[in-house]
Amino acid sequence: MDAANEDFSRQDVDPEMTMLTAEEEEVTEQSADGGDEVENLRRRFSSTVAPVENGDENGDKYPAGDGLVDAFGDLAALPVEVEERRPTCLRCRRPQKVCLCPFLPSRPLEVSTCLYVVQHPAEESRVLRTVPLLATCLPQGKCNIIVGRRFSEEKHPELAAVCQDSRTLILYPGPKSQNLEELVRCQDVGSINHNVIIIDGTWSQAKNMFLKNSMFHLPKQVQLNRTLSSQYVIRTQPSNICLSTLECAAVALSVLERNDEIQEVLLRPLKALCSFQLQHGAQIHHSKEHLLKTGMYDKPMPKNKRKIKRMEKLLADHSICPR
Repeated sequence: MDAANEDFSRQDVDPEMTMLTAEEEEVTEQSADGGDEVENLRRRFSSTVAPVENGDENGDKYPAGDGLVDAFGDLAALPVEVEERRPTCLRCRRPQKVCLCPFLPSRPLEVSTCLYVVQHPAEESRVLRTVPLLATCLPQGKCNIIVGRRFSEEKHPELAAVCQDSRTLILYPGPKSQNLEELVRCQDVGSINHNVIIIDGTWSQAKNMFLKNSMFHLPKQVQLNRTLSSQYVIRTQPSNICLSTLECAAVALSVLERNDEIQEVLLRPLKALCSFQLQHGAQIHHSKEHLLKTGMYDKPMPKNKRKIKRMEKLLADHSICPR
């Protein structure tokens, strides 16, 4: 480099942009001795990209230098903390600290009924869903889970065939539904291996799926008539007698198999799940019906007439709805 260029370079470079102050040098030394590396990098970055009031000769207000490259290089070299996932039980798929295996049956329950759980996609992402517990308690092939919103014969031929089978029942309350207990009393179901379709989702999701899929209107529609309060207290239910999917399956299987012990065995892991959650800070969720009747419902009341009628129906309806 000749003398002219050397003089120009010295005039062009601002010492405040390339050199650390005494205080910053002290911070750097502290960082080298095990101090805060991130704070050191922040100071180096701010000193490197200090804005020039009128810009440099190229009009750049934030001229870059080698210090900026070094700062990003040091930042990239910082160790990345990887969060370790909690060990999970391979059977119940729950964290080992709250493993539910002691509450599961030692061997799958022997049942002749075959369940088809039609699951809304939103249920897959829920941590505290009950269907995996149900599947763990039953033999392979006795609890079939089909995920989706819309189902057609072309895309789901197996489900379509099940819906067309005369032995198939769909568990969904309504004016056309027959009480499952009455059906069992009136028919000789001992020699019939039933298929039972259960829609897994919130009440609004289940209603939408039932109405929008014509194949679900083919099987005989049944509902539960047993007076049973839901044990699934860590999730809000529409009414006091609305049940979770596992609870609906437990009651239906105990009725069809004529074995009340099935209901007790299937509900045991659900009670344990809720107990563990409450011990770790979860709150008991009362049903909307309970909150409305006791004046504890703290959300604004709907102004839409259709929603108001839905609220009134919720207070007057006593059908057991799967959820």
